[in-house]
Amino acid sequence: MSSEPDIAAETNATDPRLDRAKRRQILEGASHVFLIQGFDGASMGAIAQQAGVSKGTLYVYFKSKEELFAAIVEDQRLQHAQQLFVFDPDEEIAAALTRVGKEFIDFLCRPGILSSVRLVTAIAHRMPAMGNNFYCTGPAMGVARLKGYLESQVAAGILEPHDCEVAAAQFMDSCSSLIFKPMLFHAIEQPEPALVDRVVRMAVQTYLRAWQKR
Repeated sequence: MSSEPDIAAETNATDPRLDRAKRRQILEGASHVFLIQGFDGASMGAIAQQAGVSKGTLYVYFKSKEELFAAIVEDQRLQHAQQLFVFDPDEEIAAALTRVGKEFIDFLCRPGILSSVRLVTAIAHRMPAMGNNFYCTGPAMGVARLKGYLESQVAAGILEPHDCEVAAAQFMDSCSSLIFKPMLFHAIEQPEPALVDRVVRMAVQTYLRAWQKR
């Protein structure tokens, strides 16, 4: 049973605080249902029940399951977009790359992140616009930010000129090696700190040996 027998007040969008709070309540409930049941297994009825709202209220905010799922993906992007690949121009390059590499792995290991990747991958062929947005505002944004930093180091004479876009993508892949795919396929739950240190250290050393000016 829904905890809301009367939705008249809930459909009143004149109070922005009420609107945001209710939307957040629905997104949190829907996220739980999608993670447990998957996209195809989830129903709007189950989502409404988990969120503690009526189905009528749910449809006021989201017209379909697809729209609701896309909103969850966008919400997660907004929460995390500004947290990764942020550089201090005064930080020494090896320290900067080590820090962002570990922050990147820490992000991938957060609860719900890999589940979201699995869900988006599974339905991207049916919702290509959402899949494209997920990629462009996630992995591609990380590559672009790291590329910009590497280009600034080339301009400063610290690095040799090279294809910084390819190098940025390769560095991210190197940092996630032995970690991301095993987690994606449930081979491991969480990487040991020693593994993260070893993998990121090797990624940084390999990159700097190739491109740092001697």
